Amino acid sequence: MNIYIHLEVSVRELDSKLLQGVIAASRGHEVIISDEESIVKGLERKFLKPGIFHTKSLTPGIKTQKHIKIKNIGCKITSIDEEGGLVDYGYKRFASYRYSNKTINTASAVFTWGSEDYKTLKKVYPKHSKKIHLTGSPRADLWKPIFLNYWIENSKKKQKKPFLLIPTNTAPFSIRHINERIRSYQKGGEYFLRDSTFIKRVLGRESEQFKLISHFIEAVKHLAYKNKNYDVILRPHPSDNLETWKILLGKIPNVGVNRDGGVSLWIKNSFAIMHNGCTTALEASFFKKPIITYSPFRADFARKLANDLGEKVTSLYQLKKKVDEVFYDYKTKKNKNLSKPLPKILLKKIFIDENETAAQKTVKVWESISDENISKKNNWFWFRYNLKIMKLNGILGGLFKKKSQVKKNLKFPVFKEDQIISKIEKLKKILKIKQDLDCLFLSDRTILIKKK
Repeated sequence: MNIYIHLEVSVRELDSKLLQGVIAASRGHEVIISDEESIVKGLERKFLKPGIFHTKSLTPGIKTQKHIKIKNIGCKITSIDEEGGLVDYGYKRFASYRYSNKTINTASAVFTWGSEDYKTLKKVYPKHSKKIHLTGSPRADLWKPIFLNYWIENSKKKQKKPFLLIPTNTAPFSIRHINERIRSYQKGGEYFLRDSTFIKRVLGRESEQFKLISHFIEAVKHLAYKNKNYDVILRPHPSDNLETWKILLGKIPNVGVNRDGGVSLWIKNSFAIMHNGCTTALEASFFKKPIITYSPFRADFARKLANDLGEKVTSLYQLKKKVDEVFYDYKTKKNKNLSKPLPKILLKKIFIDENETAAQKTVKVWESISDENISKKNNWFWFRYNLKIMKLNGILGGLFKKKSQVKKNLKFPVFKEDQIISKIEKLKKILKIKQDLDCLFLSDRTILIKKK
């Protein structure tokens, strides 16, 4: 079977999609992990045979027509929403604007993070009920204790000092200007039509985020100048402009701005997390890390569930006191969180099966909807050739554009071959996979995983 996995945000999704790829390849399937454009153009130009096209969302709008074309080529579309609707209580609003009957109709299977989105989607879209599967997310697989060594052994750049991790969730510093984002919502059309409060919430949250940024910068400076025993690592959101944060914080002692690797690696190696409204709080809960929620003002558009997972502080004095307390526990090896059970709301959001990974469940669903049409062999030489032509055309096109018009794919930097191979070997070892697998780099953003 041919499986084409769309990777959008590398630091968020790469590890989990490698996990899916390794499991699928070990079962005899041929797996491409790449950006959407490379996969779609390969299919449209017939360099790729039909297969499973696994994408990161079924959001109504521009991509719907693209999915219809992919389906008409003969592919079967599957999806799990990488945003997940995890940071707020409830799921109905998320289900109404991230899905529609039309978009689910293009799909053969929809995978869900947990019981909440599973039950809600089945209720909101009853005629598509049989397509909706409770699998859990492969990203959450990697939060399990069994994968602990994956993060430890892949951590090459260790901090010299213990560090407090501060992940951001700040749309104002997005690499896309607010005008560009509003235009994309308008082109999608259904954001405006399906939710009359959508723009009000976007702009309201945006204004609060600017205010929150100023408080967080003040907090980082306060913590950095008040101690010499630990570092503060600010990790910008995948959509944030990294350089903006470096300008604001780069010269402060004991502070680093870093977005290298998956966030799980940084959570695992930190002594605590400080955040406001960030999905990282959910992941940190699974890693049993202390979570501090800094809420310096009353916010109307706060992400309540994520914030409720941490111990809330509202002032710089309280923040410093709480961080010092957590750091003392860390130094004296008194981690009070290790014995705490996961909050019930978290278990509704994220389904964890101790006997089988979500990645294994999704592969089994792919196998259940497979047929001869999506199992025809590809000529990988011609697909690689097509990727080279695409890259050359992109380079030539860039020569005729102004420097300011040439956009880098900051969400998906080029693959580091040795790093990918190392990750695959670690996954094989943890999963006890004995088959020899080939990992072929067809381009700097396209890998093929298959049995030798």
